[in-house]
Parts: sequence; structure tokens; C-alpha cells
Amino acid sequence: MNDDGFAVRAEGLEKRYGEKRALDGFDLAVREGTVHGLLGPNGAGKTTAVRVLSTLVRLDGGRATVAGLDVARRARAVRARIGLTGQYAAVDEVLTGRQNLEMFGRLFHLGGRRAGVRAAELLERFDLTDAADKGVGDYSGGMRRRLDLAASMILAPAVLFLDEPTTGLDPRSRGEVWESVRALVADGTTVLLTTQYLEEADRLASRITVIDQGQAIADDTPDGLKNLVGGDRIEVVVAERSDVPRAVKAVARVADGEPESDEHELRVHAPVTDRVAALTDVARTLQDEGVRIEDIGLRRPSLDDVFLRLTGHRTEKEAAA
Repeated sequence: MNDDGFAVRAEGLEKRYGEKRALDGFDLAVREGTVHGLLGPNGAGKTTAVRVLSTLVRLDGGRATVAGLDVARRARAVRARIGLTGQYAAVDEVLTGRQNLEMFGRLFHLGGRRAGVRAAELLERFDLTDAADKGVGDYSGGMRRRLDLAASMILAPAVLFLDEPTTGLDPRSRGEVWESVRALVADGTTVLLTTQYLEEADRLASRITVIDQGQAIADDTPDGLKNLVGGDRIEVVVAERSDVPRAVKAVARVADGEPESDEHELRVHAPVTDRVAALTDVARTLQDEGVRIEDIGLRRPSLDDVFLRLTGHRTEKEAAA
């Protein structure tokens, strides 16, 4: 396994719990200094992959390296090079933010003085200095998660595993965490991010691996994954449902391919070269046909479209929404 330029490499990972295969030949390659998204629904194997790569559980087959170190043979050395933030903040709500970070520093054997210096550095980096001496119980959700991220950075890890870090947060708090993650990567940390939030993967990750039933079923850039479902589309909302068949026939004469339709909407692939001209042609044709429309526009496929195409179902987060 050649790890040049890769902070995380996994080949054929297997992990079984009784009869259940949580990982079933899982492959992964994460380039140094990037955010790599691991996208999939509950039970797909995301958390198991993180637990194996962070040495919390032993793999049953395959091989993995993190920061160039074999996770099975050099687990102690791997743990010295990584940070891990789980789905729920692990900080103590009774203590202040500063006390939490100093406590983590002592647990990592930094000593009292070094732990205090490192705590101050991290409070500043994560924009928590003003709240440093407040009890964590009074922190917002976003502040707690930022403090949790800070705790995982006590030893300045080369690789940071974030397992669904914004679960349960409101949009504003999620945005705060995203900014913190971007800042970490700008300073050279490699981040493996597991998430069910498609927007989160799209906003943060330079590359995404889609996992389902313990296997990687796609791996590409966000735009590359979106191209799997055919690139941009022209979407039309027809005012009268009875006009949809007529609209479909009219659009088929000027568009690339056969339109798809349901209820009041129709969709057709836009040409790669001149999408705006195609949109204009569709609008003019529908006007000439006397079809009244409520809305028309170009739409990029979302990662939800990709996930639905690849797996046949949506993520739980998107389905709930």
C-alpha cells in the first residue's frame, strides 16, 4: 500500500458483529490537508470505519494506515497522531471552557503549565476566549461543539476524525462548526468527516466517498458525483396540471433528451455547452404553445440526487426533511 500524499488509506476493510458485516471490503483514500467526506445513512458503516481507523476497534480483515502508520500493528503510535470528535460533545458542563481544555491537556501528560498555554491557544483559535471562564453549561450548541473540537486538537493531530459533528445543531451553530473545520484544514490538518447532511459534505469536502452496506459505492469530487446524474437540468413548474402532457411534447422538440414529468413539474437535461440558450428556447416554446408556467430555471443536481441514484433511497436526514 503506497501512502505517498495520503493521510488515510484503507483497502478491503472488514468488520463483523456476529452475522452482521458492518464493513464489507471497504476502501478509502484521503489526501493530506483536505476534508474528505464519508457520506451514508445510519447503519451504512460510517462510524464503524472511523472506529477502526482511530484504533477503537480491531478490524477483521483488510489493511489500513493513518499518518503512514498501520492501525493494527502500530495502534499506540496512531493514537498519538490523531484526534477524534464523536457525535455528541464530550466536554464537562460543570467546568469552564478553559478548565476543560486544561484537564484534557493534563490527561495527555502536557503538565500544568503547558496545558494552560495550549488551552489559551485553542480558546483563541476557536473564538472562545470571551467565554473561556464561563461554565460550559451556559454555552450554545455551536460553542460546545467548537470546544469539543478544541479538545480533540490538544496534541495538534495530523488527522482529525469528525463523526457527524453537527448532529442536533441549529443552522447557525452548524455554520460555526464549519468555519472551525475550514480553519483547521487551512493550518494543515487532514479531516475525515462522516455525515448524513448532504449540504455539509457539499460545503466542506473536496472529495466524498459514498458508503452503503459497508462498501464504498462511489468516490469523487462533489461536482463529479453530481455529474453521475446527468449534470444541470431545466426545471419547469406548469400552472395547470392538465397542460403537463402538452408541455412535455413541446419541450421535447427543443431540448436534449426526453423530459421527465410528475404532477405540475417537468425536468429535462440541459446541454453542457449553452445552458442559458436552452433555457430561453424552452421558455419561448412553452409561451408559443400557450402553456402558462409558474416557474422555470436551471438546477444543479444535489448530493441527495446522487445518493438516491446510487442507493435507491435518500439519507434519513433528507427523508425527514
